[in-house]
Amino acid sequence: MFTQEDSRNHKYKKIFWSVLLLVNLAALGMLLLAGYTKKDYSANQKEHSYLIGISYMTMNNEFYKIVSEEISARVEAEGDRLILRDPALDADRQKQQIDDMLDMGVDVLIIAPVEWESLSSVLERAKEKGVLIVAVDTDIYDEHLVDCTITSDNYHAGAVVGEYFLKQCEEAKLVIMTHETAKSGQDRVRGFLDTVEKQKSIEIVKEIECKGQLEIAMPQLQKVIDEGVEFDNVFCLNDLSSVGVVASLEENHMIDTVGVYGVDASPDSKALIKEGMMQASAAQFPSEIGKIAADVVYKLLNGESVEKKILVPVKLITQENVEEFGIDRWQ
Repeated sequence: MFTQEDSRNHKYKKIFWSVLLLVNLAALGMLLLAGYTKKDYSANQKEHSYLIGISYMTMNNEFYKIVSEEISARVEAEGDRLILRDPALDADRQKQQIDDMLDMGVDVLIIAPVEWESLSSVLERAKEKGVLIVAVDTDIYDEHLVDCTITSDNYHAGAVVGEYFLKQCEEAKLVIMTHETAKSGQDRVRGFLDTVEKQKSIEIVKEIECKGQLEIAMPQLQKVIDEGVEFDNVFCLNDLSSVGVVASLEENHMIDTVGVYGVDASPDSKALIKEGMMQASAAQFPSEIGKIAADVVYKLLNGESVEKKILVPVKLITQENVEEFGIDRWQ
């Protein structure tokens, strides 16, 4: 007889093997993108068009693809040109690619730095050439070099997840998945920790650097499990790492005893929340970030003033409200 428990286990296995497929696809994508991606989105370029260069930290994250779709649509509508380069999480490659774009004569740089402290010299060169600089998703260390920074409210994202976590757990042994070279990751983790550390019975047993990547988070958590570290909850700086964590927990038959909390509310993580395999995630809105970035670019090109820092609000997603946000798409 096929019981409800059998059905549930079958569903978990399907999700787990889907995650393994994602790991392999992500690894293949990293190899294919080891050089760069170059696209010109403008079919109807105007005379004396602007050239806009973009460098996200990686293109194996659908978040950046959605941000870029919004920007490219506006650039195409304006009759300008856009070049997209992918450093594939390599800070040195990102610097070289930005240098190359400066040599090509870009008018604007849109950047999500691989390492937030790594770009000072190349951005100083950009400012000397009169290039406008817009940071998206995460900050750049030398704020004076940037005309505008557009991010989610990353500290609040961590804090709002922390507040929900405290309502679920009076005590806990926590593992924290981090990305220390990205300011956005730092802020999310700090917001979460500042919130939960107020409760003395919450213990941080391990912090794991995973660069926000599924294919790093999964084996790194496995290593912690193999070492015999006792934990009952995991906070992840983003939901790529959350999916890797869930896969590792499922493989070790721990999914029913360990809570997983994240930031992004990607379609994958929302599916896991609906199934009870994740507890909560703070939703980012990449379409909104992309639209704001495009508006900022054209205001700057038109000589208009813009805010130096723009924070896009986040929203908490749990099993109670996940279907309101659409499970099969980003918000």
